[in-house]
Amino acid sequence: MLTTVTGKALRKMPLSRDEAREMLTLPKSALPDILQAASRVRRHFKGDTAVLCSIVNAKSGKCSENCIFCAQSAHHKTAVEEWPLKSAPEIAAVARTDAPYATLFGIVTSGRALGKNELAAVEKTLHHFAEEKIPQKPCGSLGILTREELASLKAAGLRRYHHNLEVSRNFFPKLCTTHTYDERVATVRAAQAVGLETCVGGIFGVGESAEDRIDLLFEIAALAPDSVPLNFLVPIAGTPVGHLPPFDLFEAVKLIALARFIMPDKDIKVGGGRIEVFGDSQALVFLAGANSIITGDLLTVKGRRSADDIKLLEDLGLAAIQG
Repeated sequence: MLTTVTGKALRKMPLSRDEAREMLTLPKSALPDILQAASRVRRHFKGDTAVLCSIVNAKSGKCSENCIFCAQSAHHKTAVEEWPLKSAPEIAAVARTDAPYATLFGIVTSGRALGKNELAAVEKTLHHFAEEKIPQKPCGSLGILTREELASLKAAGLRRYHHNLEVSRNFFPKLCTTHTYDERVATVRAAQAVGLETCVGGIFGVGESAEDRIDLLFEIAALAPDSVPLNFLVPIAGTPVGHLPPFDLFEAVKLIALARFIMPDKDIKVGGGRIEVFGDSQALVFLAGANSIITGDLLTVKGRRSADDIKLLEDLGLAAIQG
């Protein structure tokens, strides 16, 4: 089976759903073969390179949406810190700190969408990045925006827009009821329509089935994003899924590999949950098929020191892409 899906991926031929289902039922004894197959496809399309991203929590808490995993939702009782949109110098200071490590820098805000004045402030921040010659590619994760708003951000210097589908269309009503799956899809398509690169992924471990996981990966593939961030639930006390167990390491390996087989030439990125799921086995992230990670702190949980991630790449013979 792995020989077949590897051959298809190398030729950029689509996998069938039956092949995806079989992939997710492979036993642990297949781990060496999975890693070998996924690494072969990753190296074929991405060589011995890796893309490191960093992010800033530019606006925290008081989110109007009720996504069941999110510590920043006003619908849940969590201990998350809250603050308004950071200023251009504050955001730029974080970017400068991360500049030696990360190629991309994401400005991430809580809430359904930013207001008019907040969007103007983000545009000011993007102009500030250009004026200060900050080297990272500026990215935004600013909620559900219109084509006109996204075009204005692109004109100000935004290069990539991040907007996850989060889960499959089928499971989405169980994840969130304050906005729809179609609104998320529309935002991604609007970003692509104005010429922005897109970063579209999801989260695993929130109660979805294996079939939902397969559906999500195929739904992401249909949008043809540039980058696919895979996140694994970090249960946060006070959220509806705060009681769920940590995600299984082997299941995470299979999902990363499956994402690589389904989207062989895309950047497959591992973000939230990387530390909690992979622990001391961080090398498995890349051996399983990923070629990108979010380094440094995340939004409401601690990440991994960038210096440690750079050392990991060196140990694996991988070079971080610069510029």
